[in-house]
Amino acid sequence: MESTDKLTDTNAILAYLYETFPLCFIAEGETKPLKIGLFQDLAERLADDSKVSKTQLRVALRRYTSSWRYLKCVKTGAQRVNLDGEPCGELEQEHIDHAQAMLKESQEKAKAKRAAQAPSTPKAAAKRPPKKVAVPQRPKTERPAKPAPKVAAPVVNLVQAQLTDLAKKQRVNVKLGMTPVAGVITDINKEDIHVQLDSGLTIKVRAEHILL
Repeated sequence: MESTDKLTDTNAILAYLYETFPLCFIAEGETKPLKIGLFQDLAERLADDSKVSKTQLRVALRRYTSSWRYLKCVKTGAQRVNLDGEPCGELEQEHIDHAQAMLKESQEKAKAKRAAQAPSTPKAAAKRPPKKVAVPQRPKTERPAKPAPKVAAPVVNLVQAQLTDLAKKQRVNVKLGMTPVAGVITDINKEDIHVQLDSGLTIKVRAEHILL
């Protein structure tokens, strides 16, 4: 049974929109430009829904439309869609230009951030003279003790699940956009897997969207 608690996590709200309006909000792959004024339609459609507030919807919608994946879909010839996935006219050139400018600016900021966080380059290290350390001579018969081998920490890599690997009450991760979301399988109906996310939201996905 789905929880009626209000969602506050933006990823959980996006997952809810992917499930509720799958023809409008695309969870993976190429997205579709949204109708101008879609937020008002969204607020009216979910007015009686206790899970989300207008403020959280606005935050989730802003994240969705500012993602690189969305900005790349705002291009010549693309059709805007409403909540039901119905076409609402082609994009205007000024909107295409604005999206491309936002995408370029965002990518440049990300590149600059990565460069700032990168360790010092080999060239910079080469400028510093090597520190000389005096090594005392030891008799040839004396050997230094070998350090104990280091044990590498285990690395957990999530892999795509097979339907036969899944069972009720099993903890899994669900691919929602770019970020996997943890949850528990509540039911398996043929190829449909029902997962209750840690946020309280229950969604229905296929096995290929589940990571173990």
